[in-house]
Amino acid sequence: MDIFEYQAQEAAKASRPLAEKMRPKHLDEFIGQKHVTGEGTLIRSAIDQDRIFSMILWGPPGCGKTTLARIIAGETSSYFVQFSAVLSGIKEIRAVIEDAGNQLKLYRKRTILFVDEIHRFNKAQQDAFLNHVESGLITLIGATTENPSFEVISPLLSRCRVITLNSLSSDEIAEILDGALKDTDRGLGDLGFVFDKDALSHIVRISDGDARSALNSLEIAASLIVSEGDGLKKEKKKKITIKDVEKAIQKKALLYDKSGEEHYNLISALHKSLRGSDPDAALYWLERMLSAGEDPLYIARRMVRFASEDIGNADPDALTVAINAMEAFRFLGSPEGELALAQAAVYIATPPKSNSIYAAYKKVKNAVKTSGSLPVPLHIRNAPTRMMKDLGYGKGYKYAHDYEEAYIPQDYLPEKLKSRLFYSPTNRGYEKTVKERLEKWRKRTKKSLKKQ
Repeated sequence: MDIFEYQAQEAAKASRPLAEKMRPKHLDEFIGQKHVTGEGTLIRSAIDQDRIFSMILWGPPGCGKTTLARIIAGETSSYFVQFSAVLSGIKEIRAVIEDAGNQLKLYRKRTILFVDEIHRFNKAQQDAFLNHVESGLITLIGATTENPSFEVISPLLSRCRVITLNSLSSDEIAEILDGALKDTDRGLGDLGFVFDKDALSHIVRISDGDARSALNSLEIAASLIVSEGDGLKKEKKKKITIKDVEKAIQKKALLYDKSGEEHYNLISALHKSLRGSDPDAALYWLERMLSAGEDPLYIARRMVRFASEDIGNADPDALTVAINAMEAFRFLGSPEGELALAQAAVYIATPPKSNSIYAAYKKVKNAVKTSGSLPVPLHIRNAPTRMMKDLGYGKGYKYAHDYEEAYIPQDYLPEKLKSRLFYSPTNRGYEKTVKERLEKWRKRTKKSLKKQ
């Protein structure tokens, strides 16, 4: 490497974003996701034993998916290849597979292929991996923010372990920021910045569990101070206040108390006022949150959740109203869009309430957790091929539309959960109609089972 190449390389390193510079290189540096990286956990054990398996890392932005994949490769004796599903196609996949074969043949090295945003690969692209993942030529690590059950083809998904990652907690984000401020090699430690507690808390809150976003905000705030000519002298510490951070990232801090407790108090008050069918109180707490500087879309998301959790099928239109209000705010912005939120708050405060859907879903989740992946009954399986028909797929299935009221008693649950009831509608609102209908159907089903 000549002097010009070296200088170019050093300049490239210096221009890297803070989030990239601070990316952990070892598992012991990795903050968060202790449920998969802590002692005795699946990934920690796989790294310690150098027995890496194909996996899909599923989690929100900035939770550490890419970092974890790089650490896995760096702490094992594997050849690491990374590319984005957005920029790569079949041609690039074939080149990687050929390279993986050479690595195994010439250097006895396994290849870890990290595919960022794997959900963006189409079926043909995902199919191209299939045989090579199955043969072990490639250990696939995919990263996605989308549910893999919907975005990754079943054959590929069955050959990978889905690892669910969570948003980072406020304490974890704060720890990451503190590390960046102290690190004199990769971080901002040599610039002499001292952030007020409130300033850092504001960055933590607006990052919403996203480490990359938090580090970007920290870097922007620091860069603004440098550009204004302050904090440049290493011997002089520069204190950065919440006003500096607000100016840098163009987002006001909430007018809440310093601990942030009031944020949770107000959203709790709004939620309980809605549940208690008090539109006046709901409007009051809505405005209290808006005037404090709360993100209106956060409030909108909470109202959408409320519509499903506390109203459900007692008034199915409540969910539509809540979602429409959120979209209206996105379209109009503030302050015009705030009226749509007020309209939604009044609407969802006033209909009949029911948490039957919420309760039923909790029961179903528990049943799936305790009973595992029970097989689909043969009679309700699809049978697109002759072989499947010969195996009994679809045999005995009764097509509902061929019967009176488009209803015919038959089992749809796995044998182990036969006749299990999860949903118990109330007598309130539209759910009363649903209850009457279900009671009639369930009565017919019970009578039919007695005859069998």
